[in-house]
Amino acid sequence: MLVQGEHCPQEVPSGEPERVVFNGYADQYARSPLHAAAGERVRIWVLDAGPQRPSSFHVIGGQFDTVWTEGRYLLDRAETTGAQAMALQPGQGGFVELELTEPGRYPFLTHDLVDAGRGASGTLVVGS
Repeated sequence: MLVQGEHCPQEVPSGEPERVVFNGYADQYARSPLHAAAGERVRIWVLDAGPQRPSSFHVIGGQFDTVWTEGRYLLDRAETTGAQAMALQPGQGGFVELELTEPGRYPFLTHDLVDAGRGASGTLVVGS
C-alpha cells in the first residue's frame, strides 16, 4: 500500500507543498526499494491522501492489465490492452496489477513530475 500525501500544511493555501511523499517519507523507496520476482503478478494499492494534489500513479517500463479504483474495475485482466497510469484525486484509492517478465529496476512515481521530484517516487526491483 502506497499512501501519497503532502508535507508542510502551512503550504496548503498556496497549493505548493514542499514534499509529496509515499507513506510519509520522501524518496524512501529509492533507498529501500520494493521487491518482486520476474513473472510474478504484482498488485500495488495506492491511496491519494491529499489534501490537495492529484496523483497519476505510473510504473516506468510496465503496463497495467488491471486497474481498480473507486469500487470498480477500469481494466480487469485485459489481454489486448492496458493502462500506463492510474489517476486519483485526493481521497481516492485503488490498485493496479502487472507482470514484469524481465529482471531489472522499475521506477514508480506520480506522473505529475513536479510531485515526483518532491519525493513521490521509488523503485520496484524485479529479480530472476
